[in-house]
Amino acid sequence: MASRLDKGKYTVHVACRQRGIFCEKILKVDANLIALNMRSKFNVGNLFKLVKIIRSNDIHLVHSQGARADFFVRIAAGLLKKRPRIVSTIQMPVEGFDAAPLRKKIYRTLDKISERYVDKFVTVSDTLKKQLIQGHEIAEGKIAKIYNGIELEEYEPDSDDRFKQMVRQEFGIPDSAFLIGAIGRIVWQKGFESLIRALPKIGDRLPEAKMLIVGEGPQTKKLEKLARRLSVDQALIFAGLRDDVKSILSGLDVLVIPSLLEGFPMITLEAMAMAKPIIASNVVGISEQIADRENGILVQPGDITALTKEIIRLAGDKKKAEMLGWAARKRVEREFSVQKMVRQTEDVYRSILEL
Repeated sequence: MASRLDKGKYTVHVACRQRGIFCEKILKVDANLIALNMRSKFNVGNLFKLVKIIRSNDIHLVHSQGARADFFVRIAAGLLKKRPRIVSTIQMPVEGFDAAPLRKKIYRTLDKISERYVDKFVTVSDTLKKQLIQGHEIAEGKIAKIYNGIELEEYEPDSDDRFKQMVRQEFGIPDSAFLIGAIGRIVWQKGFESLIRALPKIGDRLPEAKMLIVGEGPQTKKLEKLARRLSVDQALIFAGLRDDVKSILSGLDVLVIPSLLEGFPMITLEAMAMAKPIIASNVVGISEQIADRENGILVQPGDITALTKEIIRLAGDKKKAEMLGWAARKRVEREFSVQKMVRQTEDVYRSILEL
């Protein structure tokens, strides 16, 4: 959004931590970067920093994403006499967080208090829109559904086998091995445990098969122990956090998304753009991206038997895998382009700013 908004109409300021991949990308576009560390849950100082940022830059509209950012932005705006318009993108409602019941209740209460300041909610799926209407009692007219978009021009399926070879060489994976990949934060919601539990039987049928898990998170050590206990640690590689997802995808034969809970994962769109076959959990969000047997394969979350069966079946049917991959690419071109996302978001901005 920051790179593609019409700069003749908008001056863009981005408040974020002054380090990391996101920050590096923002510095390359026509946007003013403002230092703001939102890592602390209860840093009241951030509230007053936001008030100062909004006031000193004469901000007309603030677009926030993420429960913590949403709360601070909404309250900061409420403290101002000249209140900016507030747009809040919801990828995952607070009740879906991995938190203890009491903490979750506190988050929900704070969310409910601050929702009154929002002029327009943006959800990334129809299911999330229904959740806000039914569970949060937000009027349908205050919600716009806008699918996440992807920069298709940056994804070129099969344009160069060099990346595939580089990835496999880096991890010592032979070209003949069937490579299963999973990418995301290593947290319970992502369901990586089910995927690892499927590996022994996959190995029985596909002795050369390897599994690459990309990402980091609190469950990493637990999953590494599980792999050793199941004696599959030689077939499983934890690659850690990477910033070359497109290259990683090039090296995979199939991307598996075994999530137990999702919003609208970007990794699905990235794999679709790379024309990769996908096997994923049939959960809300993903089911709006993948049509079963048309542009991917859906299995019930946590069903290790079904997951194993579909991975083995796809490994034995390269023609089917290729067909699913290219059908996925066509769907992402049609439904999930970044141009469409930006256009629809600008429509939301115009409607509440009355431009």
